[in-house]
Amino acid sequence: MARMTGAKAGAAAVLALLVSSSSAFTAPASALSMRTGAVTSQPIGHYEFCQTHKSECRAGVRNLAPAKVTSFGWTVVRKINASVNRDIAPMTDKDLYGKDEFWAYPDKAGDCEDFVLLKRRKLMQQGFAAGDLLVTVVRKPDGEGHAVLTLRTTEGDYILDNLNNEVKLWTETPYRYLKRQASFNAGRWVSIENGDAVMVSSVGQ
Repeated sequence: MARMTGAKAGAAAVLALLVSSSSAFTAPASALSMRTGAVTSQPIGHYEFCQTHKSECRAGVRNLAPAKVTSFGWTVVRKINASVNRDIAPMTDKDLYGKDEFWAYPDKAGDCEDFVLLKRRKLMQQGFAAGDLLVTVVRKPDGEGHAVLTLRTTEGDYILDNLNNEVKLWTETPYRYLKRQASFNAGRWVSIENGDAVMVSSVGQ
C-alpha cells in the first residue's frame, strides 16, 4: 500500500475530528431524517449558479450514507452557522443585483440562498462531504419561500438557518419542507415526501 502524502494525511486527520471513523459513511440514516422522493425541478437561481460553478454541481458518490458527526464537528458546524449569520447582512437580490433571483457567494451582504452557499462552502473546506450539505427550499409559516442548509447526519437532518443561530433538527423548525439538492448529485434536486412532518418545538409558539 502506498504511503499517504502529507496533504492527504492531514486531510484524513481533520476528517477524523469531524466525523467518527468507526461509522462514517456507513451508518444508516436516522428516523429523524427527511424522506426524499423523485427528482424534481431545480430552482432557476441554482441552475444559473451551476453554470458558473460547475465543479460544485457535479454528481457525487451514489448511496452515500450520512456521517456520524463528532463533538468537535458539531462545534465547527455551530461556529460557522453563527459567524456567517453575524458577518453577512441580509439584503435582497433586487437591492444587491437589480434582479429578483441571483444566487452568489456573499461578500458583506446577501439573501437566504447566499447565506446557505457560503456556509456550505465553509463546511466543505473544513472536510464535510458535499453529499451531506444540501441546499433546501422551505416555506415559512407566513407562506414566503426561504432557503436553509440541511446537514445530513446519523442522528437526523439538521438545519443551518440565517434566521436562527441555533442548529436544530429539521422537525424542530417552523417550516414546510419542499425540496433539496440530491445527495448523489449536487446539480439535481429531489422532493421531500415528509415535508409536512409535525413540528415538535414550534407547536404552540
